[in-house]
Amino acid sequence: MKKTILTSLLVLGGLSAKAQSYVGFLTDNYSGVHSLIANPANITDSRFKTDINIVGASTFFSNDYYGLKLGDVVTSDFDFDTDGKKYPKDSNNFFGNADVLGPSFMFNLTPTSSLAIFTRGRVGYNVNKINGNTFESLSNDFDENDDLMIDEDDVYLTANAWAEVGVTYARVLMNKDQHFLKGGLSLKYLQGMGNAYASGKNITIDYDADGTPLPGGQTTGSIESVGEVNYGHSDNIDDNFEDFEVEIVDGATGFGVDLGAVYEWRPDYANYASKDGSNSFKHQNKYKLKFALAISDIGSINYKNGTQNTYDITGTVNEDDFENEDNLEDILDNLYTQTGTGNSEKFALPTAMHLNVDYSLNKSFYLNLNTDFSLRSNSKVNTNRIPTMVSLTPRFESKWFSFYMPISLTQGSGAQWGAGFRAGPLYIGSGSVMTLLLSDNSKAADVYAGLKIPVYQGKPKDRDGDGIINKKDDCPDEFGPAENNGCPWPDTDGDEVLDKDDKCPEEAGEVLNDGCPIVDSDGDDVMDEDDKCPNEFGPAENNGCPWPDSDGDSVLDKDDECPNEVGTVTNNGCPEAPEVTEEVQKQLNDYAKTILFNSGKASIKAESTSVMVDIIGILKEYPDAKFNVEGHTDSVGSETTNQKLSESRATSVKEFLVEKGIDSSRLTAIGYGESKPIATNINKAGRAQNRRVEINLVK
Repeated sequence: MKKTILTSLLVLGGLSAKAQSYVGFLTDNYSGVHSLIANPANITDSRFKTDINIVGASTFFSNDYYGLKLGDVVTSDFDFDTDGKKYPKDSNNFFGNADVLGPSFMFNLTPTSSLAIFTRGRVGYNVNKINGNTFESLSNDFDENDDLMIDEDDVYLTANAWAEVGVTYARVLMNKDQHFLKGGLSLKYLQGMGNAYASGKNITIDYDADGTPLPGGQTTGSIESVGEVNYGHSDNIDDNFEDFEVEIVDGATGFGVDLGAVYEWRPDYANYASKDGSNSFKHQNKYKLKFALAISDIGSINYKNGTQNTYDITGTVNEDDFENEDNLEDILDNLYTQTGTGNSEKFALPTAMHLNVDYSLNKSFYLNLNTDFSLRSNSKVNTNRIPTMVSLTPRFESKWFSFYMPISLTQGSGAQWGAGFRAGPLYIGSGSVMTLLLSDNSKAADVYAGLKIPVYQGKPKDRDGDGIINKKDDCPDEFGPAENNGCPWPDTDGDEVLDKDDKCPEEAGEVLNDGCPIVDSDGDDVMDEDDKCPNEFGPAENNGCPWPDSDGDSVLDKDDECPNEVGTVTNNGCPEAPEVTEEVQKQLNDYAKTILFNSGKASIKAESTSVMVDIIGILKEYPDAKFNVEGHTDSVGSETTNQKLSESRATSVKEFLVEKGIDSSRLTAIGYGESKPIATNINKAGRAQNRRVEINLVK
């Protein structure tokens, strides 16, 4: 009874879902054609001319229920049931895979693109959300006379084997200074080799050890169960989950896709570019920091001839009837109610996202951070998924040898420490070997090994050391610039100016004259190369050109203070200013004497504004002439008072004229008080004439 129930619950537990493969090895820049597994973009701009994989295999197992110490296993008395450590939970998970990379190869199509063709066989299983307490109950010292209660709720089990034939294309998308980007795509034809899956919904089983009476007073156990069971399989399983045979299944095909991109930051990019502009250092890693993102295993396999049955297991059966059935399928067919049948579900590939960061410490030592994240639900029928894993891998890397020690955190099974190496054509490793050797509680195990034929990129040859590789150098034994395809520039006329720079390549000349002889066509001692007017005699100060005389007044523009007005030599090329005549002087004073002031004050009366305007007009006609503004008074009042009044009135007139646009430097103001009368102060008429302002030319 115990064995039958355990077998019924595990169903596929003895089969070997896609999980991580080649842990540690895929971080190596020299993993070659294997690198397409992690990211299809990896194969271009690689360290290989070509890489041929003969055979390689990787197997992986991980769980969160059972842990052990590898050293104890090899002892003869180790009992898996009692000696291992168990961690039952309401939802335990198991993952496992076998991944075989068959004959595969990659090669470069062009300097910026590559192609790979690969074959691959894969076997894997998932047991998702199974109740670990069920295992605990069945694996402990369980007496057939004891009652047993199993509460499984929902559970999902999937196993699949398939083969892949694929092609990968990758190319460089951007190569600009320190930024480098490449992308890749893998298309895979999938051939199913066997598929089985089961799921349970709201499963409970109550075993009563003596719940069913038999004739003669005997009793047997009764099994009361509730829930729904759904299972399906490919037609090569022959209605028995335990008879899983890996073989080509007719009508079981599909397609898969892997996508990836890689960005490299190359701060020292100038060191990896030849002088002719081509990047020919494919034998070296050129990045300081690399970021890679990929999504793998997008797709499914349709087992067209597969079947799927659904059963309601609600009811009670006795133990004897249960034990008389050969396998789970017979139990379900004969003891429970079938509620549905049809074609099997498509098998969904274990779609996952992979993020990788690689840091170059120097040319040989690297530190890699990798994350694998499942994009598949753990509660979807007939679907494989990987456990989420984060790995930190330090590694030593060279052309013929690499060594790496990945440290990983795996979903459910915890921390793992592994080691691996590549030595030319051989690669061997494990992502968990150190944990298995040192820990007494290992919940994961993996190992991989393989053989390949690597053909590495060679260091480009440059015999003459001019920075242009031999195959692109037209003169591989002579040092020459990239602009002349690696050949030295000639100097035909031997004047030390190379022909490429010589404007007179067949006539010896001067270096300063671009290889041409220096001449002076107009004989002005300014050589033609510097002469802005090579055919006109002119002074050196004017770059060999004659000085102009724009206004034609015989005063050259360089000396002419009025270059656009005809003037006289004596006045530096400017027109002579007009002279103030006696008539003009008289007119000014006639106007000035009519300026009226407020009584006893210096303020000008408003009715004098028109006179002031006339005075301003005359002054503007003689812009170079200077004038004295003179104030006079009569003898009424004290002499001191009259002196101040005359000065104030003269100043008031000057300020008015300046305010209206007359340059202040042309005017001076002075007061004479009553000292210069022009009429008698005895009578009113005479005093009126003495109260005046005069504007006189300064000679």
